Amino acid sequence: MTFFNSKKMTLFKIFKNSFFSLPTPLNISFMWNFGSLLGLCLMIQILSGLFLAMQYSPNILNAFSSVIYISRDVNWGWFLRIIHANGASMFFFCLYLHVGRGLYFMSYNFFLTWMTGVILLLLIMATSFLGYVLPWGQMSFWGATVITNLLSAIPYIGDTLVKWLWGGFSINNPTLNRFFVFHFIPPFIIAFMVILHLMFLHTTGSSNKLGINSNYKKTRFNPFFVLKDLLGYFVFFFFFFFILCYYPFMLGDPDNFSMANPMVTPIHIQPEWYFLFAYAILRSIPSKLGGVIMLLMSILILGFLPFSKKSNMKGTSFYKLNKYMFWIFLTLFIFLTLLGSKPIEEPYVFLSQVLTIMYFSWFFINTMILVLLDLLI
Repeated sequence: MTFFNSKKMTLFKIFKNSFFSLPTPLNISFMWNFGSLLGLCLMIQILSGLFLAMQYSPNILNAFSSVIYISRDVNWGWFLRIIHANGASMFFFCLYLHVGRGLYFMSYNFFLTWMTGVILLLLIMATSFLGYVLPWGQMSFWGATVITNLLSAIPYIGDTLVKWLWGGFSINNPTLNRFFVFHFIPPFIIAFMVILHLMFLHTTGSSNKLGINSNYKKTRFNPFFVLKDLLGYFVFFFFFFFILCYYPFMLGDPDNFSMANPMVTPIHIQPEWYFLFAYAILRSIPSKLGGVIMLLMSILILGFLPFSKKSNMKGTSFYKLNKYMFWIFLTLFIFLTLLGSKPIEEPYVFLSQVLTIMYFSWFFINTMILVLLDLLI
């Protein structure tokens, strides 16, 4: 009994030191709220997805009908569905702001924290794509057809890999079953990775707006930043429920209100808004294999940033220069997103190619500047 009590007290102290007593910089702003908001979004998606999975039928003959059944006949099913659908958009909105804050304030100096964050970004994007296929609407079906066909670009094993993923010679019932399983399991892997992400964050501590290691200018996480996070939750729920109540289908595609038909191709196939920047990069490359590589590199290239800057450069004049570089990157990201929603025709193809070159050049130029300044300082 004594051992149990001592062990319980030890676990309590660990929890207290990692949450309530976590030393936190005094000068961090509301931009640091998006980490906790992402945890809230993850819980919303897991819980709403769990209840939706109880009524969903992963069969090509019943999937679309089961979504209609959930929306019309299940008690509060319509509410769960729009929460899950719009929750994905809110998830990525907070996620991109979280990554943007990391770029703006150079949080990629925390190597392990940043790398686990890049892995989380990839896992969340993959999970979201798999979930987008499940309603079995027109855009879901053709989006899955386009993306899974990209695997055929892999030399030697590409065609075999595509057939294995499809479970046949085309997207069919085995494909939908596998996508449902692959969509249901990764959120729990993501939750585990989030714990690792937080462990590494608590080891190094949070970054701050000045970009300097000021260990003596910190305060307890509770109650100051707990209250700030609660205010962030209130603002988040205000905008979230405003979208749910007034514009629940604003971020969806109209083609997805029609059941998947392999015999009719939509005029313009495009993914959800949060994938459009990567989709524009994919379409800008004439080579299929090259497009797949660039698609992956558009995310993986974030993992090279920690190698470009050393911690002894924090607090230098370059910290201000990095902010201007960030606004250039944000402009490129926004324009690529807009071009990803346009048809595959001129001048959109040419503009996508130009912006793709500028997107990857930004990382190269940013790295060169950091390395040169690191040698001079």
